Parts: sequence; structure tokens; C-alpha cells
Amino acid sequence: MNMMKTAAVAALAFGFASEAIATEWNVSVWGKRRAFTEHIEKLAELVSEKTGGEFTMNVSYGGLSKPKENLDGISIGAFEMAQFCAGYHRDKNRSITVLELPFLGVDNLAEEVAVSHAVYAHPAVAEEMAQWNARILMTSPMPQYNLVGTGDPRDTLDKMNGMRVRATGGIGEAFKAVGGVPTSVPAPEAYQAMESGVVDTVAFAQHAHLSFGTINQATWWTANLNPGTVNCPVVVNIDAYESLTDAEREALDSSIDESITHYLDNYGKLLAKWDEVLAEKNVQKVMISDAELENFRATAAGPIRDQWITDMSAQGLPAQELYDLLVSTLEKTRAGN
Repeated sequence: MNMMKTAAVAALAFGFASEAIATEWNVSVWGKRRAFTEHIEKLAELVSEKTGGEFTMNVSYGGLSKPKENLDGISIGAFEMAQFCAGYHRDKNRSITVLELPFLGVDNLAEEVAVSHAVYAHPAVAEEMAQWNARILMTSPMPQYNLVGTGDPRDTLDKMNGMRVRATGGIGEAFKAVGGVPTSVPAPEAYQAMESGVVDTVAFAQHAHLSFGTINQATWWTANLNPGTVNCPVVVNIDAYESLTDAEREALDSSIDESITHYLDNYGKLLAKWDEVLAEKNVQKVMISDAELENFRATAAGPIRDQWITDMSAQGLPAQELYDLLVSTLEKTRAGN
């Protein structure tokens, strides 16, 4: 009998120990599952597979935090992982806003991954993120943003003067430079802002125009404006990351590249079907003239870049170094291809 009791106690103790060993992370994103979150979903899948289900991630679409508060949530340990966009709170993540400068010349998602991860690896970025108890895990690469709108297309700089546009970060600054009036409402609120007339146009990547419904209100889309993109890292709480076992941390770190590859493959399929989407929704594809594009770049690119370097340097950041790193990484990536 005593032996049976001993065995029962041992089994119970093992059960508690097994339960204690399992690691479960909460991940805060927003909207709904879409191309923008596929690398996070893939990461969760791979980590669970590699650890035999002992390390799992619960991806919450808006149930844990508002988009603009995800970095704050990470800082206090409200959840272990989150996605955020630099333009939502530029003062909290100043160093990575170099990636949101307009007209950087990044042509595709692979180049966006390369320049983002190079900048993320800079000590100044790691130091700034550590102030929020955050460690950047990977980027959420997005193609160049373009506008959707109703009425007459905003296909010249004159027509953009006074235009109320949902745009964040450097893209917002670019439109401001040509007389636009940018507002940084969170992505889930863009449809309502457009519907109610708070904004005339919305600047998004293709997946977001679909996911947040702005394409459903649009009568036109600018195919080649390409003023820039938004940088949206996936971060983890430093304490949670350091609390992982060696095996769990290896499972997480070793899954990043495959998750990014999955993201790129998935997004590529969306881009391949974009013209079909426009035709299906009867949205006019608007091409901006070369002369207007050159005027836009001349007005926005250099002045905004120079001002960013001046402002960030005055705040003690190695701004010129970060910008040069971005440029050199872009050149090396293209040379390697």
C-alpha cells in the first residue's frame, strides 16, 4: 500500500512538474489573420513542433491591447510577444524610423527584410528597445504604400495639396511636404475614417487595403506612387526571452528565417493577384507621371532625410550611421543578387 501511495505521489509530482515546464506565450497583434501576420502564425507553428508542444504561442488579434499600446504592454510584461509599427509612436522607437524615411529606393520585400534586420542589429537600436524591455525578433516586411481614394484621382502634387490622408511616419511627412494633411489613425480605424470623411485617402500596402476594407470604398488606386513603407517589428519581452530554456530559445531563434520565407512566399501570391482584385472591385489603376514622381521625390526625399538626421543626431542617436548602414546594406543585397 505504501508503495502504491509513493507511486501515486510520484506520478502526481511528475504531472505538476510537466505542467510547470510547459511554456505558453501570449502574442498581441491586431485586425485579423492576414499576410501581415503570417510569419507570426508560422513561428508559433514551428516553435510548437520543435518543442513537442512544450512551448506554445497564443496569437490574439486585438484581445490583449490596442495597436498603439503594444510596446507599452511588452514593457510591463502584459504579454510576451507583440507586433507594432514605428509610426504609431515615433518618440518611443526613434532609431528604427530611419526605415520609414520616404523614397529610400527599396524595391521589394527581400530588400526590406535585409535593411530592416541590419538596422535592428545596430547597438543603438537594441539599446533603445531595451528601455521598453523589448528585443526585436524580426520584421514584418511590406511593399511600398499606395493610395486609395474616391472621386477624382489624386495624381498630381497640386491635387494632393490639402488632401487628408491616413498615413504614418515618413510617408505622412512626405505627403505633408506637398501640402497634404496626414493623420495616423490605427489601421483598424482607417475604413471608418474614410467612410466618415475624416480622411480623403488612405495609404496602405496591398494586404491592408484588403484586410481593413478600404479597397471596398475606393474608386482608384495609385499603382506607382511608392512614397515609402511602414516598419513594423515583432518584439519579445526581454525577461520572457531570457527565461526560456536553451532548447526553447533555440527553437524560437532557429524558426525566424523559415517564418520570414513563408511570409514572403505568401505575400508574393497576394501581389500576383492584385490586378485581379482591382478588376473585381472596379477600382481604377492610376499611374503617376514620371515628372510628378520626380517633383515629389525632390520635395520630400532629401529634405525629410536631412531633417531626420539633424533631429536624431541632436537627440544623441547615431543617425548618419544608421542611414549609411541602410544604404550600404541595400547596395550589398543588390550586389549579392
